[in-house]
Amino acid sequence: GRCHDGPTAREGRGGARRFHLDRRRGQGLRPGRRFCQAAGVPQRPPTPLHMFRFAAPAWRCAAAAAGPISAAVAAAGVSDRPRERGRRLVLAEPVPKKGDFGGGSQKYTPKSLVVSGTRTMSHGPIRIFSGNAHPQLAHDIAAAMGVPLSNATVERFKCGEISVVINESVRDCDVFVIQPTCNGGGGPQEHMMELLVMLDAIRRGAANRVTAVMPLYGYARQSSKDRSRSPITARLVTDLLQVAGANRVLTIELHVSQIQGFASYPIDNMYALPLLAQAIERVMEERGIVSDDLVVVSPDVGGAKRASAFAKKLHAPLAIFSRQRRRANETAEVDLVGEVDGKTCIVIDDIADSCETLCVSASKLKARGAKAVIGVVVHGVFSDPACENITNSELECVIVTDTIPIEDKAKRCPKLQVVSVAPLLAAAIGRIHSSESLSELFEALPCEAH
Repeated sequence: GRCHDGPTAREGRGGARRFHLDRRRGQGLRPGRRFCQAAGVPQRPPTPLHMFRFAAPAWRCAAAAAGPISAAVAAAGVSDRPRERGRRLVLAEPVPKKGDFGGGSQKYTPKSLVVSGTRTMSHGPIRIFSGNAHPQLAHDIAAAMGVPLSNATVERFKCGEISVVINESVRDCDVFVIQPTCNGGGGPQEHMMELLVMLDAIRRGAANRVTAVMPLYGYARQSSKDRSRSPITARLVTDLLQVAGANRVLTIELHVSQIQGFASYPIDNMYALPLLAQAIERVMEERGIVSDDLVVVSPDVGGAKRASAFAKKLHAPLAIFSRQRRRANETAEVDLVGEVDGKTCIVIDDIADSCETLCVSASKLKARGAKAVIGVVVHGVFSDPACENITNSELECVIVTDTIPIEDKAKRCPKLQVVSVAPLLAAAIGRIHSSESLSELFEALPCEAH
């Protein structure tokens, strides 16, 4: 192949060197080449602008003023249309006027534009929708962000099927759907199906990006095949979300972090430990307790990592319950590793369903000489008779977040103290929308939560 403004491909590197050497010596170009001397006129018509779409070789930029438009575009080597490179918009500079280029070689490089400061890429205007699982949390998040909650109708047909109507445009918008899979209303399966239908409706509405905000990630307990013919429902849910149209998932305290590896899309796992640690510090101030009087307790070996991180935040020691079955036909024995005599014990768990684990741990700790026992739970499922178990247990109080609706259960059980996760999720949604990092929220509280 022959290039119209340089040496032929057959001539190779040697031909290119002779070509530049002849130009430096001021000699004329060979017959058939595009450019003459610096002040000359191109022998062929200038190449149309739309043909230059890729970066040009360095020797092409040696063109002199052989027509201002063709020389500028040949030197720039870019299209007149903007294109995206990662999160930057690359645009060609305005075409220089005649005389802007000198007689010698000159490079012309495009400039990168950073849009609106730190927001390097826009996903469109933000829209926040909510299903029927936890509308109060969605309203709190929207109020914390200063964004109105978008309008959607989620109802049931007479046959019981879910009917979803998105009542406003979502075209080219950055959409967030807030829907935990909790046990209220129709149950976790109903709320999961509501979420999937809403994601499908929004995706078909030509949204730019769809994020499923699941404060409680449902069906996460079966994350591995622990026996023959058992399902892995955590992987199933990740696949369903992707097929329905989710581009991203935002959740709080996954049951196991390996679920993030099940999906090919981002799953942002936020941590509620800073919020819970702040609530414990308020309890310590009210009771005049110092860190040396505290012991953070994990109710089982599986939660030791979470309890260890919580103990570091409170600058307190750690104790762990270990259940061991000595023989196959005997009941499992509970061993406690750590000293709790005369201490205020903080028992932390990620999910509390029937609360039997918390209540049994509290009775064991009181038998070992603990001064007081306080429960800390991220997701308070509290299936019946959980509230009665807490009321009749040795637990003085249970601090729980509102990742799922908790108002009715807090009225039934006066020992429950609710901490809102709306500031945390609002800060995370704002950072995702503006393409900012979430790592700062892993260790520190958002400003609204202080």
